[in-house]
Amino acid sequence: MPEGHTVHRLAGALTELFSGHRPTITSPQGRFSQGAAKLNGQIALSAEAWGKHFFMPFAPEPTEVTLGEDGPDWLHVHLGLYGSWSFDGDGEFIAVHTIGAPRRRIGEREQLSEGADERRVAEWEPPTPKDTVRVRFAQPHGIADLTGPNQCQVLSGSEVRAVLKRLGPDPLRNNPGDRERFISLVRKRKVPVGQLVMDQAVTAGPGNIYRADCLFRVGISPLRPGNRVSEHRLGLLWDDLVSAMSEGVRDGIILTNPPEYIPLDPIDEQDRRFAVYQRSGRACWRCGNTIAEMAMAGRRLFWCPGCQR
Repeated sequence: MPEGHTVHRLAGALTELFSGHRPTITSPQGRFSQGAAKLNGQIALSAEAWGKHFFMPFAPEPTEVTLGEDGPDWLHVHLGLYGSWSFDGDGEFIAVHTIGAPRRRIGEREQLSEGADERRVAEWEPPTPKDTVRVRFAQPHGIADLTGPNQCQVLSGSEVRAVLKRLGPDPLRNNPGDRERFISLVRKRKVPVGQLVMDQAVTAGPGNIYRADCLFRVGISPLRPGNRVSEHRLGLLWDDLVSAMSEGVRDGIILTNPPEYIPLDPIDEQDRRFAVYQRSGRACWRCGNTIAEMAMAGRRLFWCPGCQR
């Protein structure tokens, strides 16, 4: 499942490519036909993300809105395990800070779409949508296709607010008071902190990689109950989530292994990119103990028993 930084990057890309336009919106698959008809022809406004949830408002005329405001129709998408957006277009269809040249986004990776270099100089025509495409956004210079989402619906402002009410603070939004709210939510629970970091009602956005490596970076055992982690250490964890996930938004890739631990000749991607995630059975970069793995709430958990207390 894409982690929160990916959804924030998608919000940036779709804003750069479609906001201010009246995109043609269709549902080639047919499962979103009513929603597509409602949005089609309206002006796309700036998209936003909260954790792993994507929201894009549409209105008859240009306007500025805040997330969850009444008035616009809000496209709400949660990618889930299998959802992805793909982009295709000509040389003018470029979101410089988010997707670069025409790209296909799958999970945590971005790949140039086939023939992208040729299309930048040749006359571009939109590709025929696959029958798995739930939603297609189209403007004269490019398209964005959504496939396989867990949720895809049009919401009112009050319905958006109801979704947000179920979510914890998002480290990438880092609004005033979010750090204190995160600390309070964790310390109210006897559940292991490793499970709470993945609980979207406690903190919205982190997935398995950020959970594993940020807990390692601040030295907290994922097995320690939330109510037994000090406010100080939870504050450091929040700050590290903010920092690590912001780097993910900037770079488009998760690289959570501290620079001082990146080997000159890594065995594989896990050794280069991660501190403990998917490194079970290998030596901890910090203390030399063996990285452990177990299942927690149905997900694989990785940590160092030697230096996470």
